[in-house]
Amino acid sequence: MKARITVTLKSGVLDPQGKAILHTFEDLDFEGISKVRQGKIFDVEIAETDKAKAEAQLKNMSEKLLANMVMENYSFEILD
Repeated sequence: MKARITVTLKSGVLDPQGKAILHTFEDLDFEGISKVRQGKIFDVEIAETDKAKAEAQLKNMSEKLLANMVMENYSFEILD
């Protein structure tokens, strides 16, 4: 089973990397961009056929390793 986990900073958490990307966009003359927030995407293949068990495993992996639960949110989707 394939899944995608997306991790993003929580609203209100400063994002210096996003700010640096925004400044680079400006330096490259991209116009009309007012805000950039960066995140992480993880594509995972799980040897599980039960959707509920796979979702529980994805939640556990996200909360224990992939996302800093103090500063980040996560979501996941099963791709197949």
